[in-house]
Amino acid sequence: MQNSPHRKEEIMLAGFSIVPIGTGSSIGDKLAEVMKIVDASGLPYKINPMGTVVEGEWDDLMKLIRKCHMATLKKGERVLTTITIDDREGMTGRIDAKVKSVEKRIGKALKK
Repeated sequence: MQNSPHRKEEIMLAGFSIVPIGTGSSIGDKLAEVMKIVDASGLPYKINPMGTVVEGEWDDLMKLIRKCHMATLKKGERVLTTITIDDREGMTGRIDAKVKSVEKRIGKALKK
């Protein structure tokens, strides 16, 4: 794999948020379209009020985020996409494990 800085088998987390700009104050319909794309990807994900976290391989994550970005851009004139990558070699299943680790340390379940 020559274009990717990561080995194909590396699993990582990507947190991303997409904000359509110039569409008014309500963006729920546009974000619902993005979530249909994320859900159809088959990748493990968690949505929260400020974005989405997806777990997968580098190329799959970038392809998904680009698809979501471009779908949003098609319905408006400007889109702001923010991406945060958590890349830890040799770790998988972290989309749930990270929260469970914190809960274990404080001794109780957190609000999800």
